[in-house]
Amino acid sequence: MDPNHYRFRGVWRLSAPAPAVYTALEDVQSYPLWWPEILDVRQTGEDSGELVVRALLPYRLVIGLEARRHDPVAGVLEAAMRGDLDGWSRFTVTPDGAGSRVLFEEDTRPGKPLLRRLALPLHPLFRANHAVMMRRGRRGLAAHLGGRQITGDR
Repeated sequence: MDPNHYRFRGVWRLSAPAPAVYTALEDVQSYPLWWPEILDVRQTGEDSGELVVRALLPYRLVIGLEARRHDPVAGVLEAAMRGDLDGWSRFTVTPDGAGSRVLFEEDTRPGKPLLRRLALPLHPLFRANHAVMMRRGRRGLAAHLGGRQITGDR
């Protein structure tokens, strides 16, 4: 096992219809409004940008994103990541009854030297930190799509 290689996979079930969920996930600029761990978003090009992320652990990540796949018919949004994390992430949104199912997948390695050095002893903690971030993202998106104002710790 390579402690610097992370593969994440998770499913969000939301009561909002798939097209509304896809539209919200497509609007990366709005993430800080509903996803507490996304502190800032900056567009750097037509299909690229930068996220500043901080979850429970006391470090910030600056992640460059570049769109690789943008397919509303298939419900797929995929981006290459570079910077403090290198790899890719993908959301696949599909109808699920009256609501939707969001499959999140990510394959990444830390680009930040400190995270690479700490990978072996802190691997479980890094995975738990990611799980918290994703859980809060799902809750935030559900509330955002329900029209409620989001508040929370940053």
